[in-house]
Amino acid sequence: MFPRERVQTLITLALEEDFGEYSDITSLATLTDGIIIRGTITAKEDGVIAGLPAVEMVYQTIDPDVAVNAFVGDGSTIQVGDVVCEVSGNAQSVLAGERTALNFLQRMSGVATMTRRFVDAVAGTGATILDTRKTHPGWRELDKYAVRMGGGENHRMGLYDIVLIKDNHIDAAGSISAAINAVREMELHLPIIVEVKNLAELNEALSHNPDRILLDNMYHNEMRRAVQITADKVPLEASGNVRLDNVRAIAETGVDYISIGALTHSAPALDLSMRLAE
Repeated sequence: MFPRERVQTLITLALEEDFGEYSDITSLATLTDGIIIRGTITAKEDGVIAGLPAVEMVYQTIDPDVAVNAFVGDGSTIQVGDVVCEVSGNAQSVLAGERTALNFLQRMSGVATMTRRFVDAVAGTGATILDTRKTHPGWRELDKYAVRMGGGENHRMGLYDIVLIKDNHIDAAGSISAAINAVREMELHLPIIVEVKNLAELNEALSHNPDRILLDNMYHNEMRRAVQITADKVPLEASGNVRLDNVRAIAETGVDYISIGALTHSAPALDLSMRLAE
């Protein structure tokens, strides 16, 4: 589901910082009110589209009379030269919203495109690509929506919906066992994921039957051994130092999930532009 409430909040902030006190002074000064124009948003590189509803929401916020006509849907693969959508209406309104609309669409499409590349790279292995909490502040719902449009799945949304026991929690609690026992004493009824760094920690975590075990920065041979030891008792997630050039090798170790921070913290914006139709 598209995160409309969060997007509307961000659109309001974006327009406030772009318009300042006067709105788009260049368009107001150079264009007579009432001129109708049609602009097309076109792909300048191949990728996956995400965020088209945000384009419509930007223009509805500026001028409800501006029409946005999308030619593809979120999650669609596009190629250089493809027309993604058309925006038509009052020239001052269309140009005033151009950059804000593109900012939303380009970033979200960039995340979707990056995700699709990783998903394609592990096709046929059975491994699922996950995102992380390494998202742009305030944009988490949007970033995670874009990951889904790229074919990935979402990890936890925040600190509240999954218990993820990481190395710092283990160090502070004294051991993996102590940390897991403390969580279960709270009766939170939430999934428990435990991070382990080696096979000894894996065996300790396994003895407590968590919902998932995260293999942190393990070598491929260690991951394969972890899969053998676990024998499908608990799903395994690989994390750390995952790149496009090694993600398939990681998937082929037999892990169930691969979480990748780069999907959201390093995805470049997809190159899109708006030009006025003849």
